[in-house]
Amino acid sequence: MRLSASVSFPASRCKARWFILSRSASVFQSEILASATLKSPTSKVNEYKENQNIDFVSPRPVHTTVLGKTAKVCLVPFSLSNYKADQLKCPKSLLDKNSNNEVLCKKSKKTEVKKNCRRILTPKMEATSSKAESTLQKSSLDVHTESNTQGHKSTSDTVLLSVDMESTQDGDSDEDTTPGLDDFSGLSPYERKRLKNISENANFFASLQLSESAARLREMIKKRQPPESKRKKPKKRENEIGCRRSMRLLKVDPSGVSLPTTPTQPTILVADENPLLPPGPLEMTPENQDDNSELFKGFLQTWAEVSKTSSKNAEKGLSSIKSYKASLSGMVISENTVNKVTKGPIFAIAIHPSETRTLVAAGAKSGQVGLWDLSHQPKEDGIYVFQPHSQPVSCLYFSPANPAHILSLSYDGTLRCGDFSRAVFDEVYRDERSSFSSFDFLAEDASSLVVGHWDGSLSLVDRRTPGTSYEKLISSSLRKIRTVHVHPVHRQYFITAGLRDVHIYDARRLTPKGNQPLISLTEHTKSLASAYFSPLTGNRVVTTCADCKLRIFDSSCISSQIPLLTTIRHNTITGRWLTRFRAVWDPKQEDCVIVGSMAHPRRVEIFHETGKQVHSFLGGECLVSVCSINAMHPTRYILAGGNSSGRIHVFMN
Repeated sequence: MRLSASVSFPASRCKARWFILSRSASVFQSEILASATLKSPTSKVNEYKENQNIDFVSPRPVHTTVLGKTAKVCLVPFSLSNYKADQLKCPKSLLDKNSNNEVLCKKSKKTEVKKNCRRILTPKMEATSSKAESTLQKSSLDVHTESNTQGHKSTSDTVLLSVDMESTQDGDSDEDTTPGLDDFSGLSPYERKRLKNISENANFFASLQLSESAARLREMIKKRQPPESKRKKPKKRENEIGCRRSMRLLKVDPSGVSLPTTPTQPTILVADENPLLPPGPLEMTPENQDDNSELFKGFLQTWAEVSKTSSKNAEKGLSSIKSYKASLSGMVISENTVNKVTKGPIFAIAIHPSETRTLVAAGAKSGQVGLWDLSHQPKEDGIYVFQPHSQPVSCLYFSPANPAHILSLSYDGTLRCGDFSRAVFDEVYRDERSSFSSFDFLAEDASSLVVGHWDGSLSLVDRRTPGTSYEKLISSSLRKIRTVHVHPVHRQYFITAGLRDVHIYDARRLTPKGNQPLISLTEHTKSLASAYFSPLTGNRVVTTCADCKLRIFDSSCISSQIPLLTTIRHNTITGRWLTRFRAVWDPKQEDCVIVGSMAHPRRVEIFHETGKQVHSFLGGECLVSVCSINAMHPTRYILAGGNSSGRIHVFMN
């Protein structure tokens, strides 16, 4: 039975040679029939019968991937169990022809086989080939290949299995035959070559003696012990007197008796620096004076009487610039009109509208509210400081309906009203979840207020309703609100200064969500500090911006657009440690604004709405700091300026 198998072999490094004899089918069959009688050769290709007398040869093609070109060789296994010894003898003619063909094939195809045939024999195939070699010396093999699929006439390639015993003559056995690898006869030539390279590399590295060199190197780089210091330590004398130590460190009293051990103090938890004050009214208890003294009682009585006798400001026409300058020139400062009122920077300042006495109030960063009566001598006795808030007081006003009331707003989310007649700070509005920035009176009788929050929301508060909550909480279109100011004539309008935009709202059209402003002023390029209507008519708006510009707008007609009238160049960069400038209107002369200055010598400046400088207040030795927050008396020529150390400077006739 015959079997055709396709096997790929490498083109070199072969221990046994395969010689390919190409003969015609008719001649080959005649020679085989003459030598022996065999069974019919009509058995199917790729069918075989397992023979127990020979090793198993896989009928499937064995493909081995090797770098190089490969050739397909057909292997035909045969069985010797069905044949007798006499039948395996071949005629001399056939053997001679085979030997001649073998020599010719060697000479003609030696070069081609070297280039195109590279094979690897598995251990089982080598065993089969060794048995076939011994049998071929006695008999010929019945071999034939598959006929061509394209229908060639009885032409087939006959493959004769033989072993080249003289492989050393071709120079290939040197690659496969490796001394000391006899135990690995079952390995492929590739594995033998790999083991040979490994052994050669190991011998090469052993000859270099790298381990000995590494050991010597490790000994050389070992960390050497530092040499012992040659300096000799002085020996301590027995009777030598040591360094003197204080008796406090030795914990002994002057008589030499040991002091008792001081018990360890328990850890004290640090309380919050600015704890919220309790809700409800707070008593007016001065921090710098004795509240039980007759002086404090007289102080409260003076403020209450002055507030009762103060008349409502009569509206007057604008004075001429010439007369206004002359009045400003008569305002001076002295040592008696400069004093420290609060602890820390001043964030808000207000002047009492009294015509007979000069009373100034200041709100500080520390949450204090300081009151100063300049008519009292000595001046230190006329200052009283209260603590109605726990965080900075950013806005401070005397009530327009009752000047005996002073309203203060703080970052701590509280709005309080100080009543001098009752000596108490009442709570008007409280929201601990929010932080307040500014407020103003919506009604002339101060019954309703609008409060701005740092988070951009607004609150409408009615003082006539019981409780300390808001009437309406409004979400504005600003992310942050710094100042809020109400129009002096049309009190339904109010203006807010945000981060970089100024918005004007109508209080009658406010809804809890989605409020759009009537007017937006977007000319500012940097952070805003304030925006205020002019005090008498509200026909002008002044803004203070960090781009070193004061802008004045025409608000005589509240429409979708408010034109920009004037831009005044002014240094508004106060830095980190100074309170920011806020330009405000003079309540007597609404076409002039008052603002602090960074120029030397220190001063307070007044500008006309056209941009011209009207006057500069210079104080000489009495004014040596920057007055960031300023306020003018509504009817008298009195100017009060506060700096970042809690000091108030007053210019007056």
